[in-house]
Amino acid sequence: MKLVCTQSDLSTNLSLTSRAVPSRPTHPVLANVLLQADADNNQVSLTAFDLSLGIRTSFSAEVLHSGTIAIPAKLLNDITARLPEGEITLENESTSTGDTLGEEGSIVTLTPKSGRYQVRAMGAQEFPELPVLENAQLLHIPAGKLIEGLRGSLFATSADETKQVLTGVHLTVQQDTLEFAATDGHRLAVVQTTNENPYADNVETQHTTSLQVTVPARALRELERMLAHTNLQNEPIALYFDQGQVVFEWQNQRLTSRTLEGQYPAYRQLIPQQFQRDLTLDRRQFLSALERIAVFADQKNNIVKVSVDSEAQEITISCEAQDVGNGRESMSAQILGEDIDLAFNIKYLMEGLKALPSSEIQMQMNSELTPVIFTPLGGLKMTYLAMPVQLRN
Repeated sequence: MKLVCTQSDLSTNLSLTSRAVPSRPTHPVLANVLLQADADNNQVSLTAFDLSLGIRTSFSAEVLHSGTIAIPAKLLNDITARLPEGEITLENESTSTGDTLGEEGSIVTLTPKSGRYQVRAMGAQEFPELPVLENAQLLHIPAGKLIEGLRGSLFATSADETKQVLTGVHLTVQQDTLEFAATDGHRLAVVQTTNENPYADNVETQHTTSLQVTVPARALRELERMLAHTNLQNEPIALYFDQGQVVFEWQNQRLTSRTLEGQYPAYRQLIPQQFQRDLTLDRRQFLSALERIAVFADQKNNIVKVSVDSEAQEITISCEAQDVGNGRESMSAQILGEDIDLAFNIKYLMEGLKALPSSEIQMQMNSELTPVIFTPLGGLKMTYLAMPVQLRN
């Protein structure tokens, strides 16, 4: 195998695929990235797979001789990232005992403008195949809508592996709508957006029934990162779904992931339909005040108090950290309903406010310990639910 490519192409694609390389591989070959060079179409593809998450990216290069080889991902990534910009020649050949690196095997040689690096590689035949979905359901989602939904939901997934189904985003795809939902049991984020299917007239890809699938947050974070590297926005992302497996594919990129088993909570039932109190306030001002109060909240279980004063038409955010000090800030708000004092985990408030994509937000509530709903005014249709905590005097 022999190819010539640019340092930036190799480094960019390696950094994307390497994120699917396990830190503690169950088999030595999984610590590698599979490099496939095709002389017929002058394409190089890189694949990493931890048996749950798989990422494949491709880029153009001058391929002089086709070939496939498994190369240690971290080592190759670290070398390539440090090389100067410009062309790199990459080739491999079988080694004999007389070679610099000793034993029988395969050596990959990287030759940049100056210098020469050799890395011991493994045979491609040991590398596991990415899953092939035989009877997959095929849907298309506009890239921009997918990014929008992930930004508004991923942050609310659970990090607790014992609550496995909550460690993912629940995606509902229908003919004209997309819905992303995530909850960790203390808060809930739901994003609804339109699904302008570019292939709606194509009978083969048209979907008449809805698809519901829960995809691990880790896979979706990598998907969001990969999509951010491209300027797709209105390009369709192909979504293949089969029992237990989901694949996202576009241009020369492919991400495959296992789905999460188990019944996702009926989250719609958690969102109140009527409210006794309704506030409209400036999102950035609220967030900035919380960031300052967080200095004290960090000293006191991350709890912050929010007091609503309807007569003064303002809310006051405060935190009293015993033996340390206290902080309070007030800001104006449009308030309908009676006064109320609430307490929240400040982390949940701040993360939710950062994800709401508007300058003004609506905050709706009933009582001290029932769900509080935050929604953006204008733009994306998003609902963020945060559960208050018990106020302790």
